[in-house]
Amino acid sequence: MRLRVNNRDTDVRPGAGERLLATLHDQLHLTGAKFGCGQGECGACTVLVDGRLTYACITLTEACEGVQITTVEGLAGDPSGEKLAPLQRAFVAYDAAQCGYCTPGQLISALHLLDRRPDPTEAEIREGMSGNLCRCGTYPKIIAAIQATARGEFREVATDAGSTSDASGRAS
Repeated sequence: MRLRVNNRDTDVRPGAGERLLATLHDQLHLTGAKFGCGQGECGACTVLVDGRLTYACITLTEACEGVQITTVEGLAGDPSGEKLAPLQRAFVAYDAAQCGYCTPGQLISALHLLDRRPDPTEAEIREGMSGNLCRCGTYPKIIAAIQATARGEFREVATDAGSTSDASGRAS
């Protein structure tokens, strides 16, 4: 079957009942999304499927044919992984990742939130991020990083192609 992951088409052969997280890890070598609870409760495996927050640990790969999947590896739009999106830079600057295990899911959820609410209140951030657990308790730093990104503190000035990026890192 064919999947579209991070704007690239790729062929995969999932086993019967294989979860998207396993396919991303084992066949596509995209290991950003993490296995946490295996029940869609912790958010460590969060990806976007056609723009919707999705827990990859409980989503069947076969249900993802013909949709756009975005993982944390696709956040900056840089296949080399050398450039960070503004949101990623904010997480680094605000020390929003302590152990880092939940960070990929946190970033995807924050991207989704900022796409829907470019200038969220603290309450909206808390609600938007409520599906992601952080065992280290860096919630105040995560909130601060999202607020800074929304304020444009980490906005890109220009890319090599001459386009600019918005707060989430998407080219405009």
